[in-house]
Amino acid sequence: MRKEPLSRERVLAAAVTIADADGLAAVTMRRLGADLGVEAMSLYHHLRGKDALLDGVAETLVAEILDAVGRVEAGDWRSRLRGRFLAAREVMLRHPWGPGLLGSRGSVPFGVYLYYDAILGTLVEGGFTYRLAHRALHAFGSMPLGFVQEMFSTSAGDGADEDLSAVADVLPHLTAMVASETHETELGWCDSRVEFEFTLDLLLDGLERLRG
Repeated sequence: MRKEPLSRERVLAAAVTIADADGLAAVTMRRLGADLGVEAMSLYHHLRGKDALLDGVAETLVAEILDAVGRVEAGDWRSRLRGRFLAAREVMLRHPWGPGLLGSRGSVPFGVYLYYDAILGTLVEGGFTYRLAHRALHAFGSMPLGFVQEMFSTSAGDGADEDLSAVADVLPHLTAMVASETHETELGWCDSRVEFEFTLDLLLDGLERLRG
């Protein structure tokens, strides 16, 4: 049986598979070589090192987002954006390491610019000025990519619960909120689909009023 030739795309696909199974930290040249049945050094013909590898994984992730949002049905500006953001979220749920990876890279994959350009186009076609569309992008934050950045984190092992309980008398409301709302989800301690859609609809409602 003829062995499938090694390519950059094949290496990156294997890296995504490893990250999905064992986390991004498990993505190393040695692990990739073992999974692909090649010497680790042969991978350097396609990716020059760990940084290039992670940049490539980020590009692959964004390409998957672009493919997903491209299948969203047509509609008015609001339904199109809502559908795209939720489609991106489904990609991130498949790859929960994605938000951390995108936030850690020094360069932005070009696909991200293409995606945000399409968002701006949707807003302008919907009657928004570029000034208001620009402000909308700031308000959306990371939501177009399917997740929200957390101000606080209570993930296991970071000690946030203990830190807050120790100063509960000084921070009574913050402590009470965390105690009430803490629930681990795939993309963050309070980034559930319900909360994601609540925030998204709140922003879209506000933009609709401003547009009018």
